[in-house]
Amino acid sequence: MNQAKPINAQDHIQGNQQKAVIELIEYGDYQCPYCGQAYLVVKKIQQQLGDKLLFVFRNFPLESLHPQAVLAAIAAEAAGKQGKFWEMHDIIYENQQTLEFDDLIMMAKAIGLDVTEFKTAIENDQKLQEKVQQDFETGMRGGINGTPTFFVNGFRYDGDWSEAPFLEYLESVAFAQTK
Repeated sequence: MNQAKPINAQDHIQGNQQKAVIELIEYGDYQCPYCGQAYLVVKKIQQQLGDKLLFVFRNFPLESLHPQAVLAAIAAEAAGKQGKFWEMHDIIYENQQTLEFDDLIMMAKAIGLDVTEFKTAIENDQKLQEKVQQDFETGMRGGINGTPTFFVNGFRYDGDWSEAPFLEYLESVAFAQTK
């Protein structure tokens, strides 16, 4: 059974770390159509589970299949430097068909980023590329070969991730954790 690398300070986290009983880690690719579907499912599950769920997103761009995925991941990380990772994450998934550099700049403007700082970060900040690469490498070590891939409380979830069955599974995990 494959395990995920534990959550650390470099991760992007949504949820209440003190109250959550479920840790959901997604390795995703911003250009992957299945990840676009999973994005909507995760949003609904987050609403349903509230404070019980801690969500972590890690980059796993499949560059050979999705040529703009790495740039999109770097753009999300660059937005994170301005405290807006999740806003960029969301707008990228909501506009998956348009991920060229100029499109990402428009998205940065739309979410209120300092565009000059954003461009500079994308073009010159090697640490952003390293972060994307580190996420990818931890995914590879975790046995990931496609996206989206989910881990629940550290263990790979290979079940149905459509909304109803995934929510049912996560609720059963939450129930087991609170016993």
